[in-house]
Amino acid sequence: MEYISENLKTPIAKKCDVLVAGGGIAGISAALAAARSGAKTILLEKQFMLGGLGTCGLVTIYLPLCDGLGNQVSFGIAEELLLMSIKHGADAKYPKPWLENGTKEEKAKRRFEVQYNPYLFAILAEKLLLKEGVEIMYGTSACSAVCDGGKIKNIVIENKSGRSAVEVKSVVDCTGDADVAYLAGAECAKYSYKNILAAWYYYTDKNGGFHLKMRGVADEADNPVEKLVDKTFEAVENDELCEMTYLSHGSIYSDFVKHWEKDKSYALTSLATIPQVRMTRRIAAEYDLDLADDHKKFDDSVGMFSSWRKAGPVFEIPFRSLYNGKVKNLAVAGRCFGVKDNLWDLSRVIPVCAVSGEAAGCAAAMSDDFASLDVSKLQEKLTQNGVKLHLDD
Repeated sequence: MEYISENLKTPIAKKCDVLVAGGGIAGISAALAAARSGAKTILLEKQFMLGGLGTCGLVTIYLPLCDGLGNQVSFGIAEELLLMSIKHGADAKYPKPWLENGTKEEKAKRRFEVQYNPYLFAILAEKLLLKEGVEIMYGTSACSAVCDGGKIKNIVIENKSGRSAVEVKSVVDCTGDADVAYLAGAECAKYSYKNILAAWYYYTDKNGGFHLKMRGVADEADNPVEKLVDKTFEAVENDELCEMTYLSHGSIYSDFVKHWEKDKSYALTSLATIPQVRMTRRIAAEYDLDLADDHKKFDDSVGMFSSWRKAGPVFEIPFRSLYNGKVKNLAVAGRCFGVKDNLWDLSRVIPVCAVSGEAAGCAAAMSDDFASLDVSKLQEKLTQNGVKLHLDD
């Protein structure tokens, strides 16, 4: 490979207590939690819309906050964002028993999940963050981490204004791909089974309405995977992400034409503006949560999540799964925190992103050395926020 040499002098344009990289559900939750804890918070987002896969990626199914047996397990910002997502009505899956004082038996028959409008969600999330004092930097990527003494001192960013740096006290990586962790030298791991191509889109037809068509990978327990191409993807290199995008667009167009030739009212109304990848790269945490940890109690739990695939399983999230001690002031949240491959498909979804994001954001506002943080104080803060930490709470 050939190289060029650059003589760079990068200005420190901003300073903050907590920098959150990635404005998906985890990033929204982390930034909210940090700002509400009194920290000066900056949120970086590459797109010009918040929500990540949950908006730009059209994965608009807010999967369950409950265990499928009538018990709610995910609380705090996870519940707040679900309620926000249907402020102006649900697109589908309205959880009536949960929102209208249903019985436990009724709740057991209808999971606490919903399908929502992605564009309304993005706008409402933006309004909420701005109200709480979060500075949102759209069109901005983290491209380097400057470390000293085992801590990130600056995050180098690039956007329309050029290249600059943000001086930080602590960082929460909510990129979905552990990008900041990787840049900072933290040990990371990739998903061994790789990603199946997805090609979701919205359409309208003669019956009206705004319909989500899930093709390829589907985030519904009773919806089988439709393999659109034989190839699978690691999805952490740009060339591969471009290929996924070409293939997804081509598959969507073919499906559209098939329906349009039969019904000229069939209209393609929305495409994903980011690749619809699920499991890519994650941090190798102090503790990688395992499928065998179902119903296991952790002394350092910071919240819980259920299985969206079947009723019954519940997992506590140990704080140790949100950091790697090599980079002391870096926490991760969302689909790139520490889980083993056998649990990753359950932990990558919206409720878990929100629960882990809230915990990471609170922790980042409290400390710049997560391994030495008094977890009991973090748990006290989360409990005050309405989060339930253990199965017996």
